[in-house]
Amino acid sequence: MFGYGFMVNAFAAAGIVAVLAGVVGYVLVLRGQTFAGHALSHVGFSGATGAVLLGVSPLWGMVLMTLAGGIGMGLLGEKLAHRDVAIGLVLSMSLGLGMLFLHFFTASASQATALLFGNVLGVTAGAVWTLLALAVVSLAGLAVLARPLLFATLQPELAEAKGVNLRLMGVGFLAVVALATALCVQIVGVLLVFSLMAGPAAAAQALTARLARGVALAAVLALAEAWGGLTLAYHTDWPASFWITALSGGAYLLAALRQGMRIRR
Repeated sequence: MFGYGFMVNAFAAAGIVAVLAGVVGYVLVLRGQTFAGHALSHVGFSGATGAVLLGVSPLWGMVLMTLAGGIGMGLLGEKLAHRDVAIGLVLSMSLGLGMLFLHFFTASASQATALLFGNVLGVTAGAVWTLLALAVVSLAGLAVLARPLLFATLQPELAEAKGVNLRLMGVGFLAVVALATALCVQIVGVLLVFSLMAGPAAAAQALTARLARGVALAAVLALAEAWGGLTLAYHTDWPASFWITALSGGAYLLAALRQGMRIRR
């Protein structure tokens, strides 16, 4: 399997993105903002398709659009929790705008499939280095925000009383989520990004209540699901995105069942 260059690139890219998704996704689930994270992938879709139309790399169009969307959502502050309908409308409109851009692009079918469902087997060596650089920036940003962000997440009233700017934390974190989402789309696509961002994190939170252990477990689960999905795709010739999402759903189901059995005891 590793005798093929494209498989080596795929494993490297999937590994980078999976670790980032696991760490960022854990905080995303902890803050109850998974729907906002899912919406960002659709916002990025319109940016990616617009970039393709202009002859620019879809990754950079997606990064810029998701960053703008993440910062905009963060500026809504605490009101975001009461804006599910508005976020849903933005999500739908972004997807529609992306399809409009594809309407004017002659290679729309292949581009739409890659953006919607991912194309990890098409990642080049140069793209792997780009993903690594963006992942390092995202994790560094999260590390800078970590202490005040967790304080604002777990005890918002007390954090605000202590001088923590909740809106600034929200904007900064959603900017990190935007970068992570843009990278995840390269692996599993717009429609399936939720599985890699939220699935491992939710499973980890069902298995342990300890923060550090939960973050590490989410990263390990995401990595296992990404690499396991690629391995199964190679041996079955089925899409890698399908296997990654199937493993993510299966891991969460097992974790939820284990948690339920532990509660009954």
